[in-house]
Amino acid sequence: MTDEHLLSPALPYDMSKRAKAALDNEQLRRAVRSATESRDAGRIDGCRDAFGDNYDDLRRHAGDIKQHALDHLDLYLDRFIENAERRGTVIHFATDAEEACRIGLEIAKNRGSTRCVKSKSMVTEEIHLLPALEAAGIHTVETDLGEFILQIDDDAPSHLVQPMIHKDRASVGRAFRRVLGTEYTDDPKALTVLARKHLREEYRRADLGVTGGNFLIAETGTVVICTNEGNADFVVSAPPVHIAFVGIEKVIPRMEDLSLYLKLLARSATSQEITIYTTLVHGPRLPDEPNGPTEVHVVLVDNGRTRLLEKSKRELLRCIRCAACLNACPVFRSVGGGHAYGAVYSGPIGAVITPLLKGLENYPDLPYASSLCGACSAACPVNIDIPKHLVAHRATMVETGRRPYRERWAMRLWAWTLKSAARTKWAGWMGRGFTRVIGESQPGVDYDDRSWIRHLPGPFATMFKHRDLPTPTSRSFRAWWDSRKDSP
Repeated sequence: MTDEHLLSPALPYDMSKRAKAALDNEQLRRAVRSATESRDAGRIDGCRDAFGDNYDDLRRHAGDIKQHALDHLDLYLDRFIENAERRGTVIHFATDAEEACRIGLEIAKNRGSTRCVKSKSMVTEEIHLLPALEAAGIHTVETDLGEFILQIDDDAPSHLVQPMIHKDRASVGRAFRRVLGTEYTDDPKALTVLARKHLREEYRRADLGVTGGNFLIAETGTVVICTNEGNADFVVSAPPVHIAFVGIEKVIPRMEDLSLYLKLLARSATSQEITIYTTLVHGPRLPDEPNGPTEVHVVLVDNGRTRLLEKSKRELLRCIRCAACLNACPVFRSVGGGHAYGAVYSGPIGAVITPLLKGLENYPDLPYASSLCGACSAACPVNIDIPKHLVAHRATMVETGRRPYRERWAMRLWAWTLKSAARTKWAGWMGRGFTRVIGESQPGVDYDDRSWIRHLPGPFATMFKHRDLPTPTSRSFRAWWDSRKDSP
């Protein structure tokens, strides 16, 4: 399938190929930029209006609660399991993706399941559950509208929250005509009606429902699922068997903690006050309840997460998959969304987590897919210091000799230059002179006595393929400062 190719590429992964293709695709970059900038602006406005000056305090508090749960993960997982099993939920453990898929297939086989409806879940993307179900002959349909469109178009998600951020409505209309046999339309309302009609029949015929989980509440043994389309409610309640695949890091201590995360998650992800549907699964339906599954299974997925419990990395497991860092990241916008990252988790959080889960040697480019501007950290609702971990990855790359020798020699030369005031002054003079020689004027633009750098030779060529920079001023900052230091 295409999603395996996009999200499980040949290793070690070379990000530059997909990034270059995205940089040359102005339509893709425009679509991703428009969607992410609007979400980021909505997050800023929504959090300011709701929390005012208390926003940073709330982020720290939310981060502290998650950190406490991670510091005592064994305790809270045991408490969750005890309370969930008391309500009739069956708990399973999966150490890796293969075991998680095997558990799901065994449950389906034991119940004779042949038709599955599935809600959006990053963990099931991570373990490649959909291909495993289809390979076992279980007809499986993604019910989130974006994921459904990607499935029938043989595509993969490009964003943690908005999976089809890279598509437009015309491509959706073509996919519906090709797969569903409908008349072509690119009207969003009409497309939604067509999808609803098709999916309602899938819900009716399904005998297995699969979801993820946004939070696990230790105090009550509850699985919390947040959606905006209501599809998760159908997936949970219509089929007789429900399986929730959830990462072990999703546990929070108490039910009263949930309200804080619901407020932060919705505003950070989609700039809403709260997601439209917040579903709390307490276990299978009781004898006097008219609907709901007769069996509920929760598969607790590790798949490398215990390696992130090392103290220096543990805060990364706070992530609530809101994608605020993706929306704020200028690099994510420039490379055309998540496909360029070559893994399920993209953007700044993916650039940190993927090398830890799959090996830094397999994803050597990701730690450098950031300008270290700090926008991701400022946007994170659970206060994760993402730039710190990106720098740590880069340090590991240097210490293990995985950076190109030319880059290492360039850095040494730079360091040698900066250690001497005379050498630094000379290098600045040479740099100003060289760039002003190769600079080009731009008609109609008056920029003092400066021109524009549009091209540089050799290894610097790619830096200016998609950007222009003004040349330095004729007088250095040092000279300007010296001329003013005696001024009153």
